[in-house]
Amino acid sequence: MTPTHPAPEGAAARPDPSAPATPTADTTRPRVEAHGIDVIPDAERHGRARDLFALWCAPSINYLSFVVGAALVLMGLELWQAVAVAVVGCLFSVVTGIVAIPGPVSGTPSQVTTRAMYGVRGNRVAIAVNGWFVSVCYIAINWAAAAAVGYTLLQHFDVPISTPAKFAVIAAIATATVTVAVFGQGMISRLYPLLSLVLGVVFLVMSGFVASRADLGFAQPAPLHGFDLWVAILGGLTLVAAAPLSYTISSDFARYLPADTRPASVAAATALGGAIPGVVLVAAGALAATAVDMSDPQAGLISLMPSWFVPIFLVAVIVSTVCNNALTSYSAGLALQSVGLPLSRARAVAVTGVLGALLTLYALFVSDFLGAVSSALSMLVVLVGPIMAVYVTDIVLRRGRYDGVALSDVSPASRFWFTGGVNLAGAVSVLAAAGLSLLCAHTVEFRGPIAVGLGGIDLSLPVGVLAAAGLYALLTRILYGFPTPATE
Repeated sequence: MTPTHPAPEGAAARPDPSAPATPTADTTRPRVEAHGIDVIPDAERHGRARDLFALWCAPSINYLSFVVGAALVLMGLELWQAVAVAVVGCLFSVVTGIVAIPGPVSGTPSQVTTRAMYGVRGNRVAIAVNGWFVSVCYIAINWAAAAAVGYTLLQHFDVPISTPAKFAVIAAIATATVTVAVFGQGMISRLYPLLSLVLGVVFLVMSGFVASRADLGFAQPAPLHGFDLWVAILGGLTLVAAAPLSYTISSDFARYLPADTRPASVAAATALGGAIPGVVLVAAGALAATAVDMSDPQAGLISLMPSWFVPIFLVAVIVSTVCNNALTSYSAGLALQSVGLPLSRARAVAVTGVLGALLTLYALFVSDFLGAVSSALSMLVVLVGPIMAVYVTDIVLRRGRYDGVALSDVSPASRFWFTGGVNLAGAVSVLAAAGLSLLCAHTVEFRGPIAVGLGGIDLSLPVGVLAAAGLYALLTRILYGFPTPATE
């Protein structure tokens, strides 16, 4: 079935939420989803909040969590310190859960909800950067990792790794990802519960192999103390927290739930789906680093498992990447629609997939893959931390209540037009907090002056989050008065 094209903003993009269901919107069948950034009618809402657990569990069971866990030990942390950082960092999944709350309430995706924070015009810029550009970056990073795993899988079966073979691997992974994203909610809701179970079993077995070889009495040859220890802890926390902080898209997958779904249940299911796999796998990566050299994480992990399990694990890694990137690609397609491009959701996803594949080809020429991943994730926190902080603060201020029809109005008469189409409180808060966060960042490729002055300690995460939240609450009150729930 051909998906519908997005209606011009401010016109047919605002359907009656009480309108009867249409066959094209049945998300229980594997057909191309017709909805884009429009409001999901009440008659087409179904499911339970707990369904979100499996939806978020599948993409959270991923290879990069092993890489991040190993990086914590390579940074100089002791095993117990690395595990503690994993737990605290994954607790940031709570904010992923919170930003899912507006989905059932408004029936709109995150890319529309954020008009309440940035204004109709300001939101187009914010979504172009965070909703699309950052998504493409994550897609490329994940595909690069999966492609490297795919090459290893071919080698395992004695297939020569030629240039055509490399391109074929990338094309296959990208095609599978884009296919799931194009079909949308229907395919995702059917596939992900099963994939969560299968991937969970494979990765738990892998974690068991790691644990059996791990050195639980591991001690760093040169233990970190005092200031140096805090530098490593905060750097590691930033690394772990980068993933959950980047998921401002969780509302996209909660909007098909009934409007009366309990917000706490939505937040809990979403948060737990990301946090539980994250803690287990990051901790497993740290354990692996106590047994083998994880500067090459793929080779290190393979050395810890029996040969018969290697192809199973490699296929699972590729499948988990497809799960992760399918959600990201789906939301990136909605982002392109939200900025005003006259594309159907399916075509917007295809455009994102092509650009993501091109970036992947470039990323595969980076020799220090672990360092590249660490630097990319750490630097993205400078941006996504303040953006997530503003999002959560707005939800708290409005008590989680948003009107999807009002949010879909992009005319100057819109309740969310603010000042010339821009919510100055949101725009100023994010820009100021991101700038301050950048000054406090300390990565391999960038050292902010404040971080240098403090001896290398990276405060970009707490500074960016706290500054954005505080500024947004203050400026909102000063410029527009205390925001009331959008349904009032």
